[in-house]
Amino acid sequence: MKHKGIRSLLYSATLISLFAGWTFLIKTVDVQPIGPLSTNVGLATLNNWFHNLTNFNMTVYSITDWLGLVPVSVCIFFAIVGLFQAIKRKSLFKVDSDIILLGAYYIVVIFVYLIFETITINYRPILINGFLEKSYPSSTTLLVLSVMPTLAFQAKIKIISNTIFNILHISTIIFCLFMVIGRLVSGVHWITDIIGGILLSIGLFYFYKGTVLLYFEKRSG
Repeated sequence: MKHKGIRSLLYSATLISLFAGWTFLIKTVDVQPIGPLSTNVGLATLNNWFHNLTNFNMTVYSITDWLGLVPVSVCIFFAIVGLFQAIKRKSLFKVDSDIILLGAYYIVVIFVYLIFETITINYRPILINGFLEKSYPSSTTLLVLSVMPTLAFQAKIKIISNTIFNILHISTIIFCLFMVIGRLVSGVHWITDIIGGILLSIGLFYFYKGTVLLYFEKRSG
C-alpha cells in the first residue's frame, strides 16, 4: 500500500505541474482578443477553432449546470456521515480518519476554487446574462472530477461488496465523462478551460488518495 500511496502522490505532483505549465502557456502563447468584448484569450487559434465547432447549446449547459449539484450532494453526504459518527461516538476525534481526511480534502478543493474565482486567466467565450464570467479552469469540471472519484474510493476502503463498488465505480466514470463532454460541447468554456480543469482536479484527487493510502500504511505498520 505504501508504494501505491507514493505513486499516487507522484501522479499528483506530475498533473499539478502540468496544470501550472498549461496555465503559463494560456497566459503567454497565441494571445488574441477573440473573447466577448474583445477580451484576450491564450492559445487563441485552438480555442477559437473548437468553439466554432460547438457554438453555444443552452440545453446542454443547463443540464450540466443542474447536474453540478450531484458532487455537492456527495460532499454533503460525507459531511453527514462524519457528523453522525461524531455524535454517536461523542467526539470529533473519534470520527473515522479517512472521513476526516476527506473533509480536509474537500476544504482544499473549495480553497482552490475560490482562488480561481479571484484570478482571471480567461473569460467565458460567451456572455452569461450580459456579463463576463471567469472560465479558467472549468469550475464544474474541477468539482466533478475532484469529488466524484472519492465516492468510489470510499466504497473501496470501506470494504463494501464488490458488486456495490463496481456499480459506483462504473457510474462515476460514466457521470464524469458525461459532465466533461457536456461542458465541452455546451460552448460555455474554451477547450483550454476544460483541459486545465481535468489536470488540476485529477491531480488534487491523487493527492488525497495518496495521503489516505500512506496514512493507512503507517497505521497498519
